[in-house]
Amino acid sequence: MSKPAVNATAAESMSVRDILGPLIAIIVGLFMVILDGTAMNVAIPTLQEDFGRGLNVVQWTVTGYALAQAAVIPLAGWLSDRFGAKRVFLISVALFTIGSLLCGLATSVEQLIVFRVLQGIGGGMVGPIAMAFTYRLAPPGKVGAVMGMMGIPILLAPALGPIVGGWLVEYATWHWIFFINLPIGVIGVLVGLRTLPNIERQSVAALDRLGIILGPIAFAGLAYGVSEGAFGWTSEKTIIGISVGIVALILFIIVELKHNNPLLELRVFKSPDFTRGIVIQWISTVALFGTMFMVPLFLQQGKGYEAFRTGLIMLPQALAAGLFMPIGGRLYDKIGARPVVVSGMISVAVAAFLLSRVSLTDDVSSILLPLSLLGAGMGLSMMPLNTHLMQSAPQNLVGRVTSLTNAAQQVWSSLAIAGLITILSSRMKSYMSEGATDMAAVGTKAFNDTFFILVGIASVGVLVALFLKKPKNASQPAAEPAPMAMH
Repeated sequence: MSKPAVNATAAESMSVRDILGPLIAIIVGLFMVILDGTAMNVAIPTLQEDFGRGLNVVQWTVTGYALAQAAVIPLAGWLSDRFGAKRVFLISVALFTIGSLLCGLATSVEQLIVFRVLQGIGGGMVGPIAMAFTYRLAPPGKVGAVMGMMGIPILLAPALGPIVGGWLVEYATWHWIFFINLPIGVIGVLVGLRTLPNIERQSVAALDRLGIILGPIAFAGLAYGVSEGAFGWTSEKTIIGISVGIVALILFIIVELKHNNPLLELRVFKSPDFTRGIVIQWISTVALFGTMFMVPLFLQQGKGYEAFRTGLIMLPQALAAGLFMPIGGRLYDKIGARPVVVSGMISVAVAAFLLSRVSLTDDVSSILLPLSLLGAGMGLSMMPLNTHLMQSAPQNLVGRVTSLTNAAQQVWSSLAIAGLITILSSRMKSYMSEGATDMAAVGTKAFNDTFFILVGIASVGVLVALFLKKPKNASQPAAEPAPMAMH
């Protein structure tokens, strides 16, 4: 039975220990969703063999999942405000878990694609709601530390995904990539039902009908277009996807700016602090997730390592990210975002530079240092930047801001991957046209060039981060949450 809703003063007096239960529920759900996304990538060759279908069909098990996530992210903020963050979060985790069961039972690639879309619909709303939920729970003066705890699964899961997926594919079957989610999802829902507070629903206007149509079309269209760009930027699918996405995005922006209660509150860009923060977030997304995508590809295609060994080699990155994430959160509370984000982006730039110097004859030890630096840079910069964005926005719009930033990150990470694959292919063709015949050497040089591009991107991120300023809201309580009823 719920206790009476506590007032804001009582909510502010909660300590980090008091919110450990809710944090565990949030972290479990978030970790499961993110882990599944990267674990699936290593199973693609096995799926091709089991179903007897080509890459052009099987890749939709990944693309369909990403597009479903991109489509529903804009809805997360409005649904949380309308029906309550706790209810929507738990339903999303449950939907993802049910989708996982169906994926594991799929008997054809078409079934698997449909069930992956169902997974994506549930998983797409978990991230932005989890971030807004955690921010509202954070005690005053502990925002960075608490967000740092929540950020651990965001960085650990992508790095651990290839290890878990590689092991399951090699020593069990691909079905267990999905079945392993079942007990985790059930535990997450049960713990959430017991520990997550009921943040009072906010008064919201009727659903922004045009926004709910144009938003998903814009984000899904752009995500699809840039993902198809990996196979050619002039292909019909790429042009149609990007064109539809851009047109829908322009119309979406016009509609949202004119609407009194928009799906995504774009007026937040009037805040210079927020605008500077989200620009650096876009740059860091390309640098961080682009590098994180290129490293395992380099290890498998450039160095010839199998999937499970590649996952193990990526472990130092995961450990460094997990170690520096809470450190970055504490530093944010003490010194603000600018020095922490600048340090993190410098670490990423140095890591990319070292990777651009790895030769065909270098052993694994030459890769471990840059991977550790990459993890440290991600851990230092990611959550302080997200916290900075939320403190730069009006506190009643936190749920809408996380939807906005997560949707943008989905598109920019897709753009980073597609763009880097295009650069990699272009460099390989260039070396081959010059008469190079050793494919291993050609591949290594092409990867080196691509990593060097990431050095430049990360360096731009460093420069933009120098202009970050402490948000005016940062001096106020971490959040002025709606009253919460604790179970």
